[in-house]
Amino acid sequence: MAEGLFEFTDGSFDSDVIRSDLPVLVDFWAAWCGPCKAIAPVIQEIAIEYSGKVKVGKVDVDQNNQIAMQYGIRSIPTFLILKDGKVIDQVVGAVPKKNITDLLDKVI
Repeated sequence: MAEGLFEFTDGSFDSDVIRSDLPVLVDFWAAWCGPCKAIAPVIQEIAIEYSGKVKVGKVDVDQNNQIAMQYGIRSIPTFLILKDGKVIDQVVGAVPKKNITDLLDKVI
C-alpha cells in the first residue's frame, strides 16, 4: 500500500475501521476498475493531508467481498466515511477531491 494508506480486509475491518478512534475513509475498489485507478492518486493525497486526523484505507472488493456485501457496495469506486463505527456519508464514483474533503472536514 502507498504511504499513509491502510489495506482493510474482511478479517481486519472490525479492528481497523469499526473500532478506530479516528474517522475512517474507506475506498472500495478493484484492480480492473479504470475509475478506481484514476482516483487513486487523489485518495493518496487525502491520506497524506489528513494523516493523524482521518484513517484512509482501501478494500479490494474482489478479495474482500464479505465487507462489500455487508455495506451494499454495488458500484466502484465507492467511498464510505465512518465515525465511531457508523457510516456517516457515502460517495459513489470518481469525484473531484473537494467532494470528498468537504465531507471529511464535517466529521473531524
